Amino acid sequence: MRRARLPGFILAVPAWLWLLAFFVAPVLVVFWYSFGYKPGLFGTHANDKLSLDRYAEVLTPTFFDTFWNTLWIGIAGTLLCFLIGAPVAYWMALKAPAHRKGLLLALVLVPFWTNFLVRTIGWMVVLSPEGWISHAMQAIGLAPLDILYTRPAVLFGVVYNYLPLMILPLFVAFDRVELSVREASKDLGASKWRTFTRITFPLARPGIVVGALLVYIPLMGDYITATVLGGAKGNMVGQLVASQFQTAQNWALGSAMAVMLILIILASVALIAGLLWLAALPFRLHNRIIVEELAS
Repeated sequence: MRRARLPGFILAVPAWLWLLAFFVAPVLVVFWYSFGYKPGLFGTHANDKLSLDRYAEVLTPTFFDTFWNTLWIGIAGTLLCFLIGAPVAYWMALKAPAHRKGLLLALVLVPFWTNFLVRTIGWMVVLSPEGWISHAMQAIGLAPLDILYTRPAVLFGVVYNYLPLMILPLFVAFDRVELSVREASKDLGASKWRTFTRITFPLARPGIVVGALLVYIPLMGDYITATVLGGAKGNMVGQLVASQFQTAQNWALGSAMAVMLILIILASVALIAGLLWLAALPFRLHNRIIVEELAS
């Protein structure tokens, strides 16, 4: 008697239900609220009269100035996380002893054992003019540290908070590059640098993309780091959205800002992906010509 087999997609149903209930539905609610308005002093939102007026309120010079600052911090923070995290992940995956990899991964995850807000406040203490770094600089005759409530302070905070999200996918990507492939490249006369640039790095590209998305997308919506470390000079769009929901109690305007932020993130990701694809096009064409010449 043959047993009935369940379709393969059944296993994915719980995950899809979770995403629909806790991601898609809230986003649709925010999208719906963005067409409403604030009904009086003590009301938060109403949708009996739908309009695009809230989007007109969003598209102001203040919003665009804040957006450009957010975009700058998002791109710079993602690049810094990659430049710092890639060597660490490469060493952990390919150079560190196998029996130490579990411990190293645990050390990378240690920051997540502490509350996000507490970690950020810790950086506020470190970067303050009365912090230990400032005292150490003054002890050797330098000027006191004065970067708190500036854009560089926000960069310090976001790199620290989001760096593990870059290291982990890069570690997985580098770890999956088989030793036999790298040894074959060396046997064919390639140097270590050529092996890395032509074999290891291209094979790890999916991990790089995942790491960049895991850092860039939540970083663009971060408002805690900007509020604690940036003040007025490190203002980000996430702060505007949070202020409309928490302080002004104008959920319609906050929802319109949130929708605009989502659209901006999607557009910037698509633009950056397109630019990277165009930048890599000459290398792909060059490799294709070499393969075709070898095949012929």
